[in-house]
Amino acid sequence: MPQRIAIASDHAAFEMKATLAAWLREQGHIVNDLGPDGVASVDYPDYGYALAQAIAAGEADLGVALCGSGVGISIAVNRHPAARCALVSEALSARLARAHNDANVIALGARLIGIEVARDCLAAFIATPFAGDRHARRVAKLSQPRFEREPA
Repeated sequence: MPQRIAIASDHAAFEMKATLAAWLREQGHIVNDLGPDGVASVDYPDYGYALAQAIAAGEADLGVALCGSGVGISIAVNRHPAARCALVSEALSARLARAHNDANVIALGARLIGIEVARDCLAAFIATPFAGDRHARRVAKLSQPRFEREPA
């Protein structure tokens, strides 16, 4: 089933972004490429925030965030309470991020994994539904954090 997928990167992951966006389109998905448009140096928070906003506004069902390591852009995306971004480097983590955490954004490190692994992660992420059940209670708490010493 086609999904609306927003994708963004920094300059370090521009080539991977372009390749994944083309692959997603070949798979029949509707892709919103949020940039950048080239390899000139940019700041990953700007693109992470734009991706989170697209998710929050309902402009995309899922998101793909890319930077050199995947760490910086995932932190930026996760600043928005509507975004649940999971940094992954193999397909099992991508699958579990969707099934257990209802992640709506996947982050990948272009300098750490190759394009085949990135495609495998993305395919698993898109194909996996949220399992709900006991996970729903936990996911709900992610949008309403409590910073107490004792677990609820």
